[in-house]
Amino acid sequence: MKTEVSFTLNAGVVVAELAGHELLIDLLRDRFGLTGTKEGCGQGECGACTVLVDGRAVNSCIYPALEVEGRQVVTIEGLLGPGNDLAAIQRAFVEHGGIQCGFCSPGMILSARALLDRIADPSEEQIREALVGNLCRCTGYVQIVESVRKAAEAMRSGGSGGGGA
Repeated sequence: MKTEVSFTLNAGVVVAELAGHELLIDLLRDRFGLTGTKEGCGQGECGACTVLVDGRAVNSCIYPALEVEGRQVVTIEGLLGPGNDLAAIQRAFVEHGGIQCGFCSPGMILSARALLDRIADPSEEQIREALVGNLCRCTGYVQIVESVRKAAEAMRSGGSGGGGA
C-alpha cells in the first residue's frame, strides 16, 4: 500500500507516493535526484546523510520518508542562492579548508547551518556539540570548526545565508 505525501523540498512543494518502509535518503536520492545527500553507514551513526527537516538536522538514512508530510526539507542543494551562489556556510567551508574529500561535507554543512540558524555567535564548544553526530576522516575537525566560526561571522555581518533554509 502506498501513501501520498506532500512537503516542501528546497523551497518547492513536491508530492510523492511512498511505501511505509521507505527512508528519506532514498526518496531524496532516487526519486528527486538530490545526490548531495550521502549514505555512509546506513545506521544514523556517521552524519553523511544529514538534511534539515523543519530546520532540525536529521539523519535521513534512518528517517521514515512518510514523516515529511507537511514539513520543510532542505538538502545541500537547497542552500544555493540565486545564480547558484554558495550560502555563507558553504563558502566558508571552501575558503577555510573545511572540505577535504567532500564526502562528509554536505552533512557537516547542514548540521552547522542548523546550529547557526539557532545561535548566531556559537562558542567552539557549541560548534563541536552541534557536529558531534558527523564524522570526518580527513580534516581532524580543526578546519571544520574554523569554517563554522567564519560562516557565523559572515552571516552576522550580513553575508548571504543562501537559499532554502
